[in-house]
Amino acid sequence: MSKHTKAAQDSDFIMLPVVDFVFKLLFGDIKHKERLISLLSAILRLPEKEFEGIEIINTELPRMFEEDKKGILDIRARFSGGKQVDIEIQVLPSVFMAERTLYYLGKMYTTQVKEGETFHALKKCIAINIVDYEFLPVRKMHTVYHLNEDETGHRLTDAVEVHFCELKKVREGTGITDMNDPSIDWMRFIGARTKGEMEIMAETNETIRDAFNYLQVISNDEQKRLEYESRQLWLMDQRTREKVARDEGMKEGIDKGIEKGIEKGALQAKTGIVKNLRSMGMKACDIARVTGLTQEEVENIK
Repeated sequence: MSKHTKAAQDSDFIMLPVVDFVFKLLFGDIKHKERLISLLSAILRLPEKEFEGIEIINTELPRMFEEDKKGILDIRARFSGGKQVDIEIQVLPSVFMAERTLYYLGKMYTTQVKEGETFHALKKCIAINIVDYEFLPVRKMHTVYHLNEDETGHRLTDAVEVHFCELKKVREGTGITDMNDPSIDWMRFIGARTKGEMEIMAETNETIRDAFNYLQVISNDEQKRLEYESRQLWLMDQRTREKVARDEGMKEGIDKGIEKGIEKGALQAKTGIVKNLRSMGMKACDIARVTGLTQEEVENIK
């Protein structure tokens, strides 16, 4: 490959913000909190002034479950009034996504209070999950959940809130039901697969353009590029492992199904033979000897 060709290819290379390592570089730097504020403002539909005094909390909730060994990176932030938000981006499907979200949201909520304090110290906690796979069976790319009464819709409390943003639905255009949703532009940028797609979204607002320019800078940083490629390889390895496990599970299930089917068929055949021999007046002990069943099994066949 000529130097000219390699240079041309490198000029098209850009890190994908959907990779959690890159996502955290983009939005987890307090020196450039305007990106995080713009993203949160779009997802939560709140004016940017609501996020004045925002701080990024470096301490992450401890990961306790086997699935969390996937190395999910998150960004936690606290608003000036004490409200907290946790943002995660996930590209590997999780069967227990809803359960783990509630678990860590609960942890975030309850760890606010120290021994001896009152419930008054508890502030609202928000979980935002940006996933790169189709997760929910609804035709919406951005879903929001609260604690509401089933029939009346009365909200018990506004203390917790859960958001899911599904990039696959954005990319395919299957879940965009509200063209005025301010999070669409950011989701299109985060879910972009090419530099060209990002350039288009960079024209939508100044902060996305800033994020795009920053991506171009870090994409030319040799050390960060090595870290990015390492993360990509790790994700690819995880996908491969999960596919192999699914394929082997399916094969094992098919094999077991065939085995059970044969056993069931053989048992039905023997049952029919037992009934026929019994109708001919043959004794149970003789039927057992002919069929290979025990005498007790023969007697249990009605």
